[in-house]
Amino acid sequence: MEDELDPVIHAASRLRIMTALAAIGKDSSLSFAKLADLLDMTPGNLSVHLTKLEKAGYVAIEKIFEGRKPATFVAMSEQGRDAFDHYLAALKKLLGPVDKG
Repeated sequence: MEDELDPVIHAASRLRIMTALAAIGKDSSLSFAKLADLLDMTPGNLSVHLTKLEKAGYVAIEKIFEGRKPATFVAMSEQGRDAFDHYLAALKKLLGPVDKG
């Protein structure tokens, strides 16, 4: 259903990851270390959640070498951006007008 919350994104840690990646803008990436620091997540925890997002096609992970040192960068994919936009729309619809009566 179009207005259901995507369970892949809805988990708190994955929602934080997607929010951080959306905030840096299209065609931008963050290093794994910077993302872990920004979100105050352990490397193991971040890795598990990134794997789930990558399997869903929501993030792209690039492993490169900077000199002789390996580095990992994470970016939101176009599919991930679309999924995140739909997630936000569904959340807004869910939270819509609240009767405080």
